[in-house]
Amino acid sequence: MIGTISASYLAEKLGMKLVGYLASNKFPPIAAIHDYVPVSPARIYASEKHNLIVLYSEFVIPADVVFALSEKIIAWAQAKKASAIYSLAGIATPEPTNKIYGIASTKKIADLLKSKGIEAVREGATQGVSGVLIAECAAKKFPAANIMIQTNAALDPLRSARLLDKLAELTNIKVDTAPLVKEGTEIESKMKQAMEKIQSLHRDYKQMEVNPMYG
Repeated sequence: MIGTISASYLAEKLGMKLVGYLASNKFPPIAAIHDYVPVSPARIYASEKHNLIVLYSEFVIPADVVFALSEKIIAWAQAKKASAIYSLAGIATPEPTNKIYGIASTKKIADLLKSKGIEAVREGATQGVSGVLIAECAAKKFPAANIMIQTNAALDPLRSARLLDKLAELTNIKVDTAPLVKEGTEIESKMKQAMEKIQSLHRDYKQMEVNPMYG
């Protein structure tokens, strides 16, 4: 969940405003609690100052929602004339390096990634919302890129910080990642607890659907 850590940290450090959320009857029926306030686990943040929108989810988007959600995101980005869509993610590997890889939807974006030292992925596969997004953006000639770094942990603040540093080179939107590196263990623990709580609540709810007397 490197992408979730990166996106949530970016939204917090830039002081972005919560402007909306993602909803579907396919999503887990759960509310997250942050700073005493109940919010959707899939949220949208905005910053007029940085001309930036950040979307992220604290749970894995169900497969049967991925395509429709990706189409909605692209349609919205096109309507708002967004300059590009960037997705941040990790690549699972036993012995990770700090090398950053990229998948680009257009040659212009591919050239930009190359100029920033991002290695293009020649062959492979990618899944989930970011996977469908990049394929759809390529088909529609909309500028987009998946930026990925190797990791051997589900939650990896150190490499999340490296991704944000590289994103800053691409977008000129600077964010101080030193606290993310320094407080990595604490941030990782908080994120892990939040995600485990959501997963646990979802399991409990599914069990309750089967047996209403449960709990």
